[in-house]
Formats: sequence, structure tokens, C-alpha cells
Amino acid sequence: MTQAPDSIRFILNDTEVSLSDVEPAATLLDFLRLERRLTGTKEGCAEGDCGACTVLVGRHAGESLVYETVNACIRFVGSLNATHVVTVEHLAASDGTLHPVQQAMVDFHGSQCGFCTPGIVMSLYALWLTDDNPSRAAIEKALQGNLCRCTGYEPIIRAAEAAAKERPAAVFDPITRTRETVATRLKALQATETIVIGRGEDCLIVPADAAGLAAVLAEHPTATIVAGATDVGLWVTKQMRPINPAVFINGIAELQKIESSEAGLTIGAGVSYTAAFAVLSSAYPSFGRLLDRIGGEQVRNMGTIGGNIANGSPIGDSPPPLIALGATVTLRSKDGARSLPLEEFFIAYGKQDRRPDEFVETIFVPALPAGDRFAAYKVTKRRDEDISALLGAFRITLDGDRVKTARIAFGGMAATPKRAKAVEIALIGQPWTEETIHAAQAAFDTDFQPISDWRATGAYRMLAAKNLLMRFFLESIGERAQLQRFEEVA
Repeated sequence: MTQAPDSIRFILNDTEVSLSDVEPAATLLDFLRLERRLTGTKEGCAEGDCGACTVLVGRHAGESLVYETVNACIRFVGSLNATHVVTVEHLAASDGTLHPVQQAMVDFHGSQCGFCTPGIVMSLYALWLTDDNPSRAAIEKALQGNLCRCTGYEPIIRAAEAAAKERPAAVFDPITRTRETVATRLKALQATETIVIGRGEDCLIVPADAAGLAAVLAEHPTATIVAGATDVGLWVTKQMRPINPAVFINGIAELQKIESSEAGLTIGAGVSYTAAFAVLSSAYPSFGRLLDRIGGEQVRNMGTIGGNIANGSPIGDSPPPLIALGATVTLRSKDGARSLPLEEFFIAYGKQDRRPDEFVETIFVPALPAGDRFAAYKVTKRRDEDISALLGAFRITLDGDRVKTARIAFGGMAATPKRAKAVEIALIGQPWTEETIHAAQAAFDTDFQPISDWRATGAYRMLAAKNLLMRFFLESIGERAQLQRFEEVA
């Protein structure tokens, strides 16, 4: 059966759902709890932080069917076309036998009040599906987006370790048992033309491809483009802002591509942090370590590189390293495409060089030449799942022992992601020494006048930025070089 252009279709557990009357701002959490009475999925924070609402969403990624944890509280129903939504109610067998993950949580006393437990079970279930021998680090990463206020994480980790070993052939597992069937069903639900639900500006739109998206924006230039919804979701749940007409682009395959060449990486605007992790980690290892600290696993599965750029936040985590690497962004409209350096995309607070009928299509990240040194550092109140107080990215090229080129960019230090050009000038042509770093630190006062807010004072941000430059220097010269310098002084 082909997809109707006036309805959204997806599979909920084992039932196909077709919706032709959906509000643009309707969340998956409300749909599950209020419409379907699947109350195992809880509302805790309503902003994608606590993980109590965690469910799995299966989708086609190329030819593969991939299941990922998401926060139902900020996932919109409009984004679900041709997906498989799995809730905690679906895990146990029909005779009541618990799934190994559920049983391990019971056996190892991984729950006290129980409010957060269904979300934790779903996060551990996603890990169970992909890793039959997870390390402690992998378990902790899977739980980054789940907060437990009373049990403590040690019993939960022990439960994850025990569940990983429970894989007898007779175990009931709803995803493993039906994966091939579900994959076929989802392909049949993929849209071949733009879906429109509602009338006028009070509508929900799901373009089938990039050309359809360009046509929609030409007709609705004030529309809200929704990719991962990790920010737009809070506009609805916290600020009560209308987002109609809402255009959901997470199903556009053209925006999900990553192309690698000798020149660099071309990343589609709809590529999630999770999908980009492998290639970015390989090409720019420091970038990969940064991605591991953006939100929790659920946020990284939903949030997109292009959305982080298009949103234009001064504390977005991906723009500073991308600017330091010399990235360019391509914007597309019905009239064609244009490219510009990413640093020029950000004009002022809340203002970007993007016309209402344009969307971010791709980001090109040049390859890092051999010998160039690059690092990115995120400073937050807590290590995991926290918004940056500031984020610094550094790249230098040396000619012998002198700095040939320097690109330094910061988020959280100005109204936009911004290069530290005075600091760069202070470094270029100078020997790569601690004395040069001390001299260049003074140039930060020329580049930035950071504000004070609840995340950090302006004075703290300035001192931290200067210290990050010194950290970059010390890490770049390596332990052996430092020991040699200390021996010479001694």
C-alpha cells in the first residue's frame, strides 16, 4: 500500500498507525500516554534531559534498519512517518515473561521508586540489541541521558552486564524476531510525495525529498524547519511557542548522506551526531571526543549537525570546531544553491545569512593536512549532558618551530560563534613556545567581552578561554617534549 499524501503512517509496537489529523506540535509522549494509554513512558523533565520518556525508534539508514533511543517528550509525531516506535510495554513476552534486560533490573535491584526505570530499561535494551559484551564505558555512555535520583547507577550497570550474557535462542525479543518483516513494512510506508496535514499556515508538512522541501519553503517562508527537535521541542514544551507551519525533514534521505574524499567530508544537514560520530572521530579525533559529550545518547540520536548550525545559537557545540577546520555551508532554495564559509553564516545574535526560503543542505569539512594540530574543548558545570559555558576549538600549522597559520574559534564568548582573530595574529609567525602563548593570551581581551549568566561569569569565561589555549599548547608538544624542557631548566 502506498503512502497517502494526507496522513502519517508508522508502526507502534506491533500495530500500524495511520494519522490524518495531527497537530504540528503534538509530541510522541502525549500521543503514547493520552491517545494510546501506554503509560510506561513517563514525563519527567519535558526537555530531553532525564530520559524517563525514552523509547526506541527504528528507521531505515540506507539499507539497514537501525533502532535508536529517543526522548519522546521532544519528539514530534509529525517526524514519525515510516518508522517503528517501540515502547517498554512491547518487551515482555505475551505470557508475561520479562525480557532479559527487565529481568536483570529486577535481579540486581536496579529500581527503587521506579519512575525512571522504564526509560533506563529502553536505553539498556538499545545497547543489548547492538552489543553482546559491552564494556563499562559503553554502558555508562548508553545511560548518559538517563537520570536516576534514588537507586544509584551501580546496580543498573551490573544489570546491564548480566543482561548482555542472556541470549538463549528461546528468548522472546520483539525486534530480533520481526526485524525483516518490519523493514519491509517500513519501506512500504516511505513517502513518495509531500505529506500535508491541515490547512493554510496551521499545517504539518513532511517533504519526501530535498526538492520538495525547497518547494515547501518557497510557499511557506515562515515555516519552522524541524530536524532533530532537540531545541525546537523545548520551544513547544517550555516556551509554549507555536511552530506552525512545521516542516519535518528527518525522513529526507538526501540530507542523511556523508561523502568522504581526499578533499574532506561532505555532511548532509540531516545527519545526526550519532551517524556522524565514526567519520568525524576518524578524521578529527578531538571532534569525536566532543560529540560524546553533546547531550545524552537520545539527544545525539535525534540532534543533527545541520540543525545545530541553522539554529545559530552562540553556544552550539559544532560550529566552533567546524569554523576552526575551515568548513563551508551550502544553502539551497527553489532558485538554486549557494555556499559560504561557515563563520560568515553567523551575522549577529539570532540572525544568520539564510533567506526564509533557504535551508542548510550540506556542510563541507576540509581534510586536516598532515602535521596540522587540532583540538576542541567543552567546558561545562557537569561533564555529561550539559550545555556548554564555553567551547574552544584550535588549529595550527607549524613551519619548523614557528606558527604558519592559526584558526581559533569559540562558542559562548560572544553573541555568535566567533573566531579569535587577534589571538591568531599574535601567534602567526611566532615560535611555538610557552612564552608565545603567554603573550597571545592577552589578545583575548581584544577579541571578546563575554557576558555573565547562570552558566558562568564573564571573568570565568575569559580566564577559561586563555587557559584552553595553554592546554592546547601543552597537549600539542607532548609529554616527552615537556619532560625535556623541564630537564633543561633543572
